[in-house]
Amino acid sequence: MPAYSDRNRSVAPASILDSDNLLDRAIEAHYADIKAAVLRRGCARGLVSDVVHDLYIKLAEQPDLLKNKRSLCAFLCRSAINLGIDRMRRARLEQHLFSGTEAEALAVPAETAAPDYGLDVEARLAVLREAITELPARQRAVFILHRLHRLEPDQIARKLNISRNMVDRHLRRALAHCLDRLLGIE
Repeated sequence: MPAYSDRNRSVAPASILDSDNLLDRAIEAHYADIKAAVLRRGCARGLVSDVVHDLYIKLAEQPDLLKNKRSLCAFLCRSAINLGIDRMRRARLEQHLFSGTEAEALAVPAETAAPDYGLDVEARLAVLREAITELPARQRAVFILHRLHRLEPDQIARKLNISRNMVDRHLRRALAHCLDRLLGIE
């Protein structure tokens, strides 16, 4: 099929424009021009044919896009270039997303808790309850007033009629005891 040159672009004869298989004939007539345009825009040589194939698939889904175009070659080249640019951007993004090491991937915190997390929490709470019951009565009272009832050390001292220093000492010893018991289960 002869093509006519107009400023280094081939223009399809009118018979292509009037046919039922407009897309097939246009791609066939301008295949080399489309590939060259995509290649000039920086797409890898091995992917150029894939880009043209993607263009064909997209246009086959919407055949009316080709009708009433002044220059099918220009339209096809621009569309293929855009698809090539999209493909290169997607490849760059995927390379960036998946460029990390396995250690980096494992360091990313999970959105949800591990399945055994609930069991671990229950076990820790049981140990903590047992540790609190092991405390002497005064230490246990100071610990519960401070940790569960959120009272300040001065308020605890007034409530239990002990000095502020004694409240601090009871808290330190109670916290140390509970921590020792919790660390003992690991």
